[in-house]
Amino acid sequence: MSRLRIIDGTYLKLLAALLMLIDHIGVILIPNVIALRIIGRLSFPIFAFMISEGAKYTKSKLRYFLLMFLTGVLCQIVFYIVSGSLLMCILITFSASVLMIYLLDYLKACLFSEKRSSARAACAFALFVIGIALMWILNYHPFFRKTVRLSFDAGFFGFLAPIFASLFVFRGKDYPEGLKRLDTIPLRVLCFSAALIGLIPINKIQWVSLFAIIPLLLYSEKRGRFSLKYFFYLFYPLHLAGLWLIFQIIY
Repeated sequence: MSRLRIIDGTYLKLLAALLMLIDHIGVILIPNVIALRIIGRLSFPIFAFMISEGAKYTKSKLRYFLLMFLTGVLCQIVFYIVSGSLLMCILITFSASVLMIYLLDYLKACLFSEKRSSARAACAFALFVIGIALMWILNYHPFFRKTVRLSFDAGFFGFLAPIFASLFVFRGKDYPEGLKRLDTIPLRVLCFSAALIGLIPINKIQWVSLFAIIPLLLYSEKRGRFSLKYFFYLFYPLHLAGLWLIFQIIY
């Protein structure tokens, strides 16, 4: 199986960016071509899994979160001015996921590391449950959905997807060897798939997203020769702005 893992992180994210561009061309410019939306369903799962990887390997947890969150806030301000919608962009959804991944990491450290603490584990578990419940309320409670009209891109299960991908991350710390052996791409992708299944009721073509499992299983767990980290943060708002300008010119 390891011989088949030939795609590094950079190529996976470039593939996801291309698929996202195709999807948004379908949304903004030619919405009648459903094939573009079908192809675009593969983008989110790849980005969501790589968010888990980013949280795993980042050297600065605070910087990783702030860069994603502040970029999302800037995009959100522009989006609200243009459309008046309270649909939170995917970077806001992923920012919430990252916070929960950090809390999950702390919970695992409290439970399984040499410095484990039952009291801290209980507090971390309570905060983790509260965080999940809060996101569920923001997504499903009638006050937020119908009165405020607040929503999150990819929804509650989109928020859960990077967290599910992080459930069996145990490398790099003083965990028992038995737990570290669970930290494998196949097992993590299997858990991740459970969240993807939760996305299927969103629309009738969402099941296509499950095919993203194939490139994820080929992921080498290597960063890649070129990280292109800031490119991917800039690509999201810039490609949307470019498509919107094209739409204004054409239509």
